[in-house]
Amino acid sequence: MRKDFLKHIDTTWTLFLDRDGVINERIWGGYVTKPDKYIFLPGVLDSIAFFTSVFNKIIIVTNQQGIGKGIMTEEELKAVHDYMINEISLAGGKIDGIYYCPDLAGEIDNCRKPSVNMAQKAESDFPEIDLTKSIMVGDSPSDIEFGKNAGMHTVFVLHDNDDSASDISSDLKVKSLAELKSIIKERF
Repeated sequence: MRKDFLKHIDTTWTLFLDRDGVINERIWGGYVTKPDKYIFLPGVLDSIAFFTSVFNKIIIVTNQQGIGKGIMTEEELKAVHDYMINEISLAGGKIDGIYYCPDLAGEIDNCRKPSVNMAQKAESDFPEIDLTKSIMVGDSPSDIEFGKNAGMHTVFVLHDNDDSASDISSDLKVKSLAELKSIIKERF
């Protein structure tokens, strides 16, 4: 693990977060299509409130091919995100931007992670973002590849049933955002 980058974090850094499996419970084989199906993982709201005081920007990047499959609409996704942002705000946190890709995985030239499309959009919207001073936190190989492709530091969130974690080459591995919060808090 190469977690030495953590000692350089300051308020000029950006935190990129995957959504499903990192912020909220992932529905394996399905999609969060309604706010009442959106369940925050333990410790997430408190962690994001802490990260808000540490990082300059917090950006969510999420593949949402449920839209491309016709399982949900962009309006339904917006309702889910509005609920998520409201709950994070009530807990003292702030999300500066949400970028999602509705494309199907099989589409050529799609914007899904590991493509850096969403990082480039965030960089364009927020010119102060320096991807070399950014951390991508995700729970899938494509999240880590996305972070690496964009020149970010990477943090892999482990799942209890994840046998492939040993194959993931991230800078750091944690069990949750709450664990990442504890690690970063030690350095402040």
